[in-house]
Amino acid sequence: MWGLVPLFWPLLKPAGAIEILAHRMTWSLVVVGIALLFVRRWDWARELLRQPRRLGLVVVAAAVITVNWGVYIWSVNSGHVVEASLGYFINPLVTIAMGVLLLGERLRPVQWAAVGIGLGAVLVLAFGYGRPPWISLVLAFSFATYGLVKKKVNLGGLESLAAETAVQFLPALGYLVWLATQGDIVFGTRGAGHAALLAATGVVTAAPLVCFGAAAIRVPLSTLGLLQYLAPVFQFVLGILYFHEAMPAERWAGFALVWLALSLLTWDALRNARRNAARLAAARDEPVREAAALDPGAPEATVEAVALATGTAAVGTAATGTTPPTAPKEPAS
Repeated sequence: MWGLVPLFWPLLKPAGAIEILAHRMTWSLVVVGIALLFVRRWDWARELLRQPRRLGLVVVAAAVITVNWGVYIWSVNSGHVVEASLGYFINPLVTIAMGVLLLGERLRPVQWAAVGIGLGAVLVLAFGYGRPPWISLVLAFSFATYGLVKKKVNLGGLESLAAETAVQFLPALGYLVWLATQGDIVFGTRGAGHAALLAATGVVTAAPLVCFGAAAIRVPLSTLGLLQYLAPVFQFVLGILYFHEAMPAERWAGFALVWLALSLLTWDALRNARRNAARLAAARDEPVREAAALDPGAPEATVEAVALATGTAAVGTAATGTTPPTAPKEPAS
């Protein structure tokens, strides 16, 4: 959904980026509020209001995602789709770096190499653009910060988005009212179809963010970062083939370095997943071997029963790397 959204924002012209952003914040709360009415989940709001620290984190999340939304809308509607896609290519690397620096997550050597290559790519692109790729960097850092804060808040996807858009709602609505009093608002002046498209920003925003919010509290930041590079692939292709943006040689070189870094991350993640699966399988088999060694002549069903009784500890050992306490062995009968 995020990969295809660059096709949507140009449909909202001649509304400016700030007006589109204000509509996005306003209508998102309406959409999320309707969804909450259907699922009837409100207890989280009272609990959140009793916890000032979590409430403060929600305000921070709302602020950084407002910056992200505004820059992204402006970049797409002003002809910088490729540079915007670069921000989301860089974002997984920024997310991984934040996991290390702020959450104490440990990186494997290949992950360190990927982060280093990503930094080199930014330098190459800065040389190619003649300036730092500020659109890309703002999008990458704001969205990585958003993911980190959502992990700390630990709310469900729908609830989290409801809290954030509730923070955004009054400033956004106030801005739209001010535009109307100045006679500069576009909403309602271009026909019902255009007004419906502006209202649809709530659905366009809520659907992917609810999915992201649900994922942010369930998977490690490093994994979350790895998954996020799928959307910019679509954005990059749209920028080249649909919006016909220029791609000089130095820009291709910078993107190639980013893709190399992401390829390394993908290969390392797959290799590590296979290794962990093998360790877990070995841990599950270990109780069976131990039970058979205690009584080689026992029926197979007896061996499996003994293994089942002791298997949980072994699996926990493989998953956590810790050694469970050893129970005293009874003499074999």
